[in-house]
Amino acid sequence: MPADGMVQPHLIALDSKLQRIARCAVRALYAELVLEPKPGLVSLRDNGSHNDMSASTFVKSLFSLRHYFGHMARAGALAHPFEFLQALGMGAEDRMLGATGGVNTHRGAVFLLGLLCAAAGRLAAKDDALSAQSLRDCLMGSWGSALRWRAESAAQVAPVSNGQRAARQFGMRSAGEEAALGFPTLFEVTLPALQATLQAGHAPRASRVQAFFATMAVLDDTNTAHRGGWEGVQFVKTSAQNFLDAGGVAQPDWLQQARTIHAEFVARRLSPGGAADVLAAACWLQEMQEMQDMRDMRDMRAAQTCEGAGLVAA
Repeated sequence: MPADGMVQPHLIALDSKLQRIARCAVRALYAELVLEPKPGLVSLRDNGSHNDMSASTFVKSLFSLRHYFGHMARAGALAHPFEFLQALGMGAEDRMLGATGGVNTHRGAVFLLGLLCAAAGRLAAKDDALSAQSLRDCLMGSWGSALRWRAESAAQVAPVSNGQRAARQFGMRSAGEEAALGFPTLFEVTLPALQATLQAGHAPRASRVQAFFATMAVLDDTNTAHRGGWEGVQFVKTSAQNFLDAGGVAQPDWLQQARTIHAEFVARRLSPGGAADVLAAACWLQEMQEMQDMRDMRDMRAAQTCEGAGLVAA
């Protein structure tokens, strides 16, 4: 703090940005939780394929994570190394498991959304744009080498999680490998599907369902593989692609069709939790983009005001 005890205005502005980044992460996870239909997964309507968790379990988990995303954004703003971010993530996982009685509700989101918040914090500290491309570039530029090393190291040792074991058994891309590649499913499939459906005039609920199905159709979801084997993986991908090929949420009866698929997933105990994590991240990216658009509009209006008042230098 400066000698006069006054906090600099730019630090106040940065802290406000970091808080918004963190709040958006919590809102994105809540948006994913309440979305319905979401085949096989927990929502406010039912528990999907799970008998070990409910919506209240996820709310408890969210409450335990409410400070974590802010810590990650600040760590990014301070350009901390990946090891520091990883330690924050491990601490968040411990708090999550403590809050849920040992149930894994948000481990994938802790990893994915946590890294994105760190990248957003890094950009905010430099007063750079929070667009999807700038966030992806920042993430890979700042911690990409560490993510690649992490994925390569994991491939050389025995798998330690259910997801890693499933990925190894079926030759799937693990979450760590997805991260090392810059989260291609998120940035190249899920987010574009969400934005395109919104731009076509569909409501947020329908747009998120469309993005979820687009994700399920392509993602190597190791959670699905763990619960349903290779047959389950193919069933999820085929069901999602068939829904999309039939028109997705542009169909008049899309809600009933999606609920029918949900019932089929529940009957097979399939739970594409990885796709849910990616959807939550896409919802967060969309809100980051909206925040950036609002900032750009304010800047443009301010510039027009200055020009109209003759305050722009010739």
